[in-house]
Amino acid sequence: MAILEALDALRPMLQADGGDLEFVDYFNRVVSVRLTGACEGCPHANLTIQNGVEAKLVELFPDDVRSVRDVTFDDENA
Repeated sequence: MAILEALDALRPMLQADGGDLEFVDYFNRVVSVRLTGACEGCPHANLTIQNGVEAKLVELFPDDVRSVRDVTFDDENA
């Protein structure tokens, strides 16, 4: 299973609450994602990324993924 396929498998968890995520980048073992919909700006977004998305990707790909970075608001500060 590739990283993109794993992200697709996690998307229903977010979609159930009206949100979603988009793959943005993969560099130096860090997966960057953007939260959308109800997940964008949600006070639980960090927990979702760390305890849901990051935990699963690190479990599935321990040699390829060390963390997941939420870049949802990065463009606003550019």
